[in-house]
Amino acid sequence: MHVRPDNPLIVQGDGKVLLETKHPRYEEVRDFLSRFAELETSPEHLHTYRINPLSLWNAASSGMRRDEIVDGLRSFSKFDVPPDVLTQVGETIERYGLVKLVAHPDSPGKLLRLEFATAYIAKLIGNEKSVKELLLEDGKRYFAIQAGHRGIFKQRMLQAGWPVEDLAGFLDGDPLEIHLREKMVGNGQPFNLRDYQIQSAEKWYQGGKPSGGHGVIVLPCGAGKTIVAIKTMSLVNQHTLILATNGAAVQQWVREILDKTDLRPDQVGAYTGESKQIRAVTVATYQILTWRASKESKFAHLHLFEDHNWGLIIYDEVHLLPAPVFGATADLQGRRRLGLTATLVREDGREGDVFSLVGPKRFDLGWQTLEEKGWIAEARCFEVRVGFQSGAAEQYERAREGEKFRLAATNTAKLKVLDDLVKKHRDDNVLIIGTYLDQLKEIARRFQAPLITGETPGATREDLFAKFRDGRIKLLVVSKVANFSIDLPDANVAIQVSGSFGSRQEEAQRLGRILRPKKDGAYFYSVVTRESKEQEFAMKRQLFLTEQGYRYFIQETTPS
Repeated sequence: MHVRPDNPLIVQGDGKVLLETKHPRYEEVRDFLSRFAELETSPEHLHTYRINPLSLWNAASSGMRRDEIVDGLRSFSKFDVPPDVLTQVGETIERYGLVKLVAHPDSPGKLLRLEFATAYIAKLIGNEKSVKELLLEDGKRYFAIQAGHRGIFKQRMLQAGWPVEDLAGFLDGDPLEIHLREKMVGNGQPFNLRDYQIQSAEKWYQGGKPSGGHGVIVLPCGAGKTIVAIKTMSLVNQHTLILATNGAAVQQWVREILDKTDLRPDQVGAYTGESKQIRAVTVATYQILTWRASKESKFAHLHLFEDHNWGLIIYDEVHLLPAPVFGATADLQGRRRLGLTATLVREDGREGDVFSLVGPKRFDLGWQTLEEKGWIAEARCFEVRVGFQSGAAEQYERAREGEKFRLAATNTAKLKVLDDLVKKHRDDNVLIIGTYLDQLKEIARRFQAPLITGETPGATREDLFAKFRDGRIKLLVVSKVANFSIDLPDANVAIQVSGSFGSRQEEAQRLGRILRPKKDGAYFYSVVTRESKEQEFAMKRQLFLTEQGYRYFIQETTPS
């Protein structure tokens, strides 16, 4: 065995990879690992990654090859990499592309042909139980599937361990000329795309080849994912359906499109609970698409996917894609699809569905890389720990397991921490973000600050956001509606008083609210109750951001 004690990695036989965080090459190795492995735990001195099939297939789809991974593991490892791991990496990553979907030469639009790397693989797929019913004999050499089974076939194949490379191409939607402006309408300033925004859009489109036009772009909040999407629209030049998280996000999309393209207002519509405009570019909410009168009723608005000849469908915050929209997406494989997200982490474990139904990861740029270049704000992250007051501690110990998290999250001892933080940042633009409405209402009263929740009317919400943007309001208290797609470029302090259990995606989204570039950086505080269920979940929430290179500074406080 070769031993290289100065290296930072230990690769274990079960696929776990341990990385020393204090090593001089930590950042270099972290960036390498993040391309094909997932972070599992992140204590201060040693981070644990896991190599799994989906992470390897995403790496393969982005162009990463077996030798690059194997050579990197060997060069960074303290000890010889276990042969079983090298075999797993090779066999897994090389499975991507062994089965291809291509346009059928004889029945275009009706059938899709399967191509296999070898006759043996064709035989294996022909006997695969989960897809056997979908396969049609296509002459002596090939199998085919019905074009309408494209999504479900890819989904089942991925579950069976056979990621399909989809090269079947796409149907064209109605044409629409879209040109980017040279100057923004809102302020007349020059409008220039950043290099990575152009690069990510072009990697997704791939020059219009059958391999392009579907997949996911991963960029931090504040890095301009909306602008990337607008660039892809100008590459496709067809009618576009955009799915967003809420009404505020819809209005933001409409504003950005009109500000940065030459499209007219009558060409861009909003399809929400308040407005049902279907135009050449239509922005809808996930909520309206998944609305139904009762559990027994059909989803009343899913017809929007089929009632118009869309050429491109954009999924904002694709990691939140609801289950019914997954089903509709399985039937939309003939349309170009773009997923946008800051993190592909899904708390329900359905990352594989995003891969097979929207497309593989096409572009991913690290948060720290963008911070170093000044494209997003430098963020300082703090976990502020506070204890229970005596009576509350006893109540917590007596509570049932299911109640303990809420008691810790709404601990009234946090209010003193808020007093200190709001005073410290009285000249900053501060968001206080939480989950529990009673807690947020008390905080809003305490600081005489506006409160925005899911029940706040859209017009009121937009008015408060506008006042915050122009400085008339310096402090906003917001519920989970602040997790997604709120454009508050001047916000530079976020104080998180409660969250959704161990949601890594929520942690990333909330930090993202303050990452627009700014001179003096940004501050992100998570106030948690020490030695409680909340502290346990806080460690899980921070995993994704730790992988991105952020470090949480721990501050201990005691209630007065």
